[in-house]
Amino acid sequence: MDIQSIRQDFPILNQQVNGHKLVYLDNAATSQKPTSVIQTMVDYYEKYNSNVHRGVHTLGTLATDRYEEAREKIRRFINAKSEKEIIYTTGTTQSLNLIAYGYGMANLHKGDEIVITPMEHHANLIPWQQVAKKTGAILRYFPMESDGTLDLEKVRATITDQTKIVSVTEVSNVLGTVNPVKAIAKIAHDHGAIMVVDGAQSTPHMSVDVQDLDADFFAFSGHKMLGPTGIGVLYGKQMLLENMEPVETGGEMIDEVGFQSATWAELPWKLEAGTPHIAGAIGLGAAIDYLESIGMDDIQQYEEQLSEKAYEVLSNMDGVTVYGPGKRSGLVSFNIDGVHPHDVSTALDSEGIAVRAGHHCAQPLMSCLRCESTVRASFYFYNSEDEIEALARGIKETKEFFGHVV
Repeated sequence: MDIQSIRQDFPILNQQVNGHKLVYLDNAATSQKPTSVIQTMVDYYEKYNSNVHRGVHTLGTLATDRYEEAREKIRRFINAKSEKEIIYTTGTTQSLNLIAYGYGMANLHKGDEIVITPMEHHANLIPWQQVAKKTGAILRYFPMESDGTLDLEKVRATITDQTKIVSVTEVSNVLGTVNPVKAIAKIAHDHGAIMVVDGAQSTPHMSVDVQDLDADFFAFSGHKMLGPTGIGVLYGKQMLLENMEPVETGGEMIDEVGFQSATWAELPWKLEAGTPHIAGAIGLGAAIDYLESIGMDDIQQYEEQLSEKAYEVLSNMDGVTVYGPGKRSGLVSFNIDGVHPHDVSTALDSEGIAVRAGHHCAQPLMSCLRCESTVRASFYFYNSEDEIEALARGIKETKEFFGHVV
C-alpha cells in the first residue's frame, strides 16, 4: 500500500501537535475519517437533508434511498443474507444492550448460563451482569491463559448444556488477542447456545463473514472504521430478530397503533425506533466504500506487520512490560515501570504522539493483568513504521525524563 498517498486522504493527519508532527495511535478508540466520508456527510446536509421513510417528496425519497443503500453496503461487507438482518444502532454498546435486553431477558431463566471472557469490554460485560441479576441466570467466564489467549479445550470444558448464551469479543481492545470465535461458535451451537460476537475491534481491521463465523449476533461501530460517531450495526440471524420484542418503541418501528395496543413493522425497522442518524448511516456506507477500495485483506496484513514491529521493539526495551500474545491485531498495550500510564500518555502527547491511557473499559481484565491501567498504542492502515519508531523514541525519552536508566 502507498501509505503516503493514503495519508493525503486524511486531512487531520497533516498537522502538528505541540510543535511536532501528529502521530495518531489511538485508533482503537476512534479512527480518523477520509475526505470522501466527510464530504459524503456534507453533501447530505447541503443537498438532500430530510427525514427517511416518511415524506414522499424528492429530498425525502433521495435521503431514504441513500440510507437504505448504505444498509445494503453493510450487508454485503459482512456477508449477511438479508438487509432485514442489518439493524442500525448508535454503536456496539447499544447493539450489545439490544441483544442482552431484547433477546436475553426473554429467553434466559434461573440457572441458565451466560459465558463470556475476562477480556470483554464493559459493553459486553455489564449488560450480561444486569440480565443475569434480573433473570436468575449465572454469568461465567472462560479461563484465560497467561498470555491473554483462550485455550479451546478449556472453552469446550466451560460450555455445558446449561449454557444458553456465549458472548465473546473477536479482538481484545487491550491485548490485541484475536479469539477463535468460529470454533467457539461451533462448540456453543453443539450445546444449543447462541453465539454473540463483539466485532468492534475486528470489523475495521479484517474481513468479516458472519456466515462463515456462524455468529447468531454480531455488533460493531462506525467510528472505529472511518465512519462517524453515533452509528453502529447489529447483525442478527433473521429468525432470532423476528422473535425479539423491541426494546425501544415509538415512531417508525410500528405497523398499526390503537388506543390500547400496537403492532410492529417488519424487520429491520421493527428494532429501529425514532429518527435515525441518517447522515451517520450514509457516512458509514462511504467508509465501507473506502475500505473496500483499499482491501480488507491488505489492511489486515499491513497492520499485522505494524503490530509485530511494535511488539518486538517495545518487548526489548528495559523497564517496559507489554501485555498480550505475540501474534495479535494492530495494537500494543504496555506499562513503564514506576511511571503512571497517564504520565506516559501526557509525556508522549508533548511529542505529538496520541495514545490512550486508562483501564480501556476493561477493569476485570486489568485485575487479571495485576495493574490498574495501561498505555495503549493502536494502529490503522494510515500509520507507518516511522511512527512506530517515533513511539519507541518517545518511550525512551519518557523513561529518561522519569529517571530510568536505558
